[in-house]
Amino acid sequence: MNEAHEKLILQLNKRRYTISVAESCTGGLVAQTLTSVSGASSYFDSGFVTYNAKAKERLLGVPQSLSASSGEVSRNVVVAMAEGAIKHSDAHFSLAITGIAGPTGGTTEKPLGMVWVGWAGKNAPTESKCFHFKGDRTSIREQAAEAAMLGMASYIVKNA
Repeated sequence: MNEAHEKLILQLNKRRYTISVAESCTGGLVAQTLTSVSGASSYFDSGFVTYNAKAKERLLGVPQSLSASSGEVSRNVVVAMAEGAIKHSDAHFSLAITGIAGPTGGTTEKPLGMVWVGWAGKNAPTESKCFHFKGDRTSIREQAAEAAMLGMASYIVKNA
């Protein structure tokens, strides 16, 4: 268990909150990390791995028109993913991740390592942040998962 994981689990258990995750470029890494310890069912509600626009629409309610106009790696899409994870679960809070882990797919406008993370709560304003990570595909995915969990722990403290 790493520091980000520990901090998030502490905040969830301390307040008896549950979380849902919506992941794209991390492919379920946050869900796997959060459920890697015994007792995870006390704080983990559900996970959605939505790797393309159709899955995001079908499972999270992200309009394909939003993905088409903003691009799947965008603030608008990650906010819709985070809010969709709240709407389609019984969780108190959610986090969402979409990005370009590489090694292909990067552009000048949206380079390799660009990752958007969003955090939402049933009774809290949705927040998002863009990160630019360096490294190979595995490293970018791990950095994104860690940043998402650390951000979620802070978001819970701020919105509890």
